[in-house]
Amino acid sequence: MRLVLDVPAQSAVAVRDDADARTGKGAKLFGYSSLYGAVPGGQAEYLRVPQAQYGPVIVPANRPDERYLYLSDILPTAWQAVQYADARADDCIAVIGLGPVGQLACRVALHLGARVIGVDLVADRLQTASQHGVEVIDMRSVDDVPRAVHDLTDGRGADGVVDAVGMEAHGSKFAGAATDVASRLPAAMGRPVMERFGLDRMDALHTALAAVRRGGTVSISGVYGGRIDPLPMVELFDKGITIRMGQANVRRWTDELLTLVSDDDVFDLEHLATHHLPLSEGPDAYRMFRDKDDRCLKVVLQP
Repeated sequence: MRLVLDVPAQSAVAVRDDADARTGKGAKLFGYSSLYGAVPGGQAEYLRVPQAQYGPVIVPANRPDERYLYLSDILPTAWQAVQYADARADDCIAVIGLGPVGQLACRVALHLGARVIGVDLVADRLQTASQHGVEVIDMRSVDDVPRAVHDLTDGRGADGVVDAVGMEAHGSKFAGAATDVASRLPAAMGRPVMERFGLDRMDALHTALAAVRRGGTVSISGVYGGRIDPLPMVELFDKGITIRMGQANVRRWTDELLTLVSDDDVFDLEHLATHHLPLSEGPDAYRMFRDKDDRCLKVVLQP
């Protein structure tokens, strides 16, 4: 077989192979096993990169690595989430969930000139967001988050809301157990369990839909996996809500973001990570992040 690389990048990445056809996804993503093309993730000493004429980004030399590290995933995800929320200067954007993507979504919205309200229940994450100019709502101290958002906006609601939580399976005992069972099943049996059973916790999404103003936009960057949970269709229709969502199209945004972060660390990326650990401690790092131990917000693994 002869491989030709001198073709437009758009043509190269649009080519589908048998794996794409079987899953019906039309594309491959790193770290998604057979669901998105069976391409292993990138947390390893060496990495084989398909379509290497398109994916890699050349970054300036002699600059701090962490200025550019997050271009590979969470910064484009946060940027897309805020773009999908149709954020404009002087808008009010609410961000549900202040993990790494939520923190960066807040900073992106602030950079665009919006007023930002952040919602979470972890004290460290609320403090980090507040230090960057975000008005925070502590879910532990309010009975009704959407009402709290409406109170902060004179009863109007946020112009756009970013759901940066998703199903967060580790927060649900049932979802966590079901995911564990599915992972132990043969692939042909496990995949339908993951895709069709109602594993999702819809709290964040319902909060976003209730907190947005009439005619506003809800942007979903958090991942949902099931198909059973109902949506409040009456509220969606009545309020005229626009919903945008999807896997982050990382390469769509990287050139624009590279220009932004090269001149100045406008999103304070160099101080996002709370932990720097060797790759060999990756499993412990995942557990620490899951359990939110030791004020863990973001881990950088160093080969």
